[in-house]
Amino acid sequence: MTQDPPLLSDDLLERIHGRASDNDRANRFFDDDLADLRAAGYLSAMVPAEYGGAGLTLQQMTREQMRLAGAAPATALAVNMHQVWVGVARTVHAAGDPSMDFVFTDAVAGELFGFGISEAGNDLVLFGSNTDARPDGAGGYSFHGTKIFTSLAPAWTRLGTFGTDSSGAEGPVSVFAFIDRDGGGFEIRDDWDTMGMRATQSCTTVLDGAHAAADRVVRRIPPGPSKDPLVFGIFANFEILLAAVYTGIARRALDLAIATVRKRTSMKAGGAPYANDPDIRWRLADAAIELDAIGPQIDALAADVDDGADRGDLWMPQLSAVKSRATETAVSVVTKAIRASGGSSYFNSNELSRLYRDVLAGIFHPSDDESVHGAWANALLGPVIPWPPDGD
Repeated sequence: MTQDPPLLSDDLLERIHGRASDNDRANRFFDDDLADLRAAGYLSAMVPAEYGGAGLTLQQMTREQMRLAGAAPATALAVNMHQVWVGVARTVHAAGDPSMDFVFTDAVAGELFGFGISEAGNDLVLFGSNTDARPDGAGGYSFHGTKIFTSLAPAWTRLGTFGTDSSGAEGPVSVFAFIDRDGGGFEIRDDWDTMGMRATQSCTTVLDGAHAAADRVVRRIPPGPSKDPLVFGIFANFEILLAAVYTGIARRALDLAIATVRKRTSMKAGGAPYANDPDIRWRLADAAIELDAIGPQIDALAADVDDGADRGDLWMPQLSAVKSRATETAVSVVTKAIRASGGSSYFNSNELSRLYRDVLAGIFHPSDDESVHGAWANALLGPVIPWPPDGD
């Protein structure tokens, strides 16, 4: 499962890996990594070749993101948000809709797309927003609300966001649009002080009149679940690429643990390496077995998105499930890697310590475990039936 040849060279990944610890320790954005990735053409990697990009598919991008996540999880997670929007543009374009083709030309020009969707206390996620989208009378909108976990906060030049327009007679409408950093109308709070994924600098963004012109408004659709290509594109690219990042973290942790137990020796066993210990062998084998199932599932789902396959009503549940399974598996694998590696992994200087803090962020991304199970229950059993029935 590698891109042949990979877009990101081993030398580049080694440089990025060498900065990850310092960026984490200083709670600092990955400016140098971003400059290297831009120079390598990574921001336009998924842009179709006819628009000047490398033309990588979603399936190929998942493999690149796994490698990048193994080098620097926070860098990979933050860049993921840019790649999601390029992937969404591909999905919308494939449906015969050119409304997001500007994402291709902007990405080739070096613009960086941030992801301004999440809101505190809003578990509707894509299906409704507390942000107020106010029409300007010319087809554009200004946005007023607060977005959280806005990765790439110090550096994005375009922010994809959405809000609710309640001004029309037809009732509330979800408005998806893109604002320019140069246009102002927002404040980025310096509030990113977290346990892990620190270099993402996913600061809170307060929208206070940030304006999107008419040609940057890409959807006006009713709130709630939708089969619109944009909603599907966001869901599919976000969940699959997120799963890829956390799978990359788990692979790195397993590799580190394997190297550690080969060097670590046991006095009780007369100086034999811990790689000979049956309990250690079982623990790492168990981690590898868990991890082995995730990559092929990511690969298959990404290929179906690329091919425009129709999985019917199971599409959304299966997409949410791969994210949930990948992130939960990653936590389990990293935990087992730490247990096998011993007390040295508890020190902040040990890479496994950082990977453990970083991997825990996966449980907070949508879709969360509760919504995944709810979606599957509805797909399998239908909605909950009011009980007792009326009249009983």
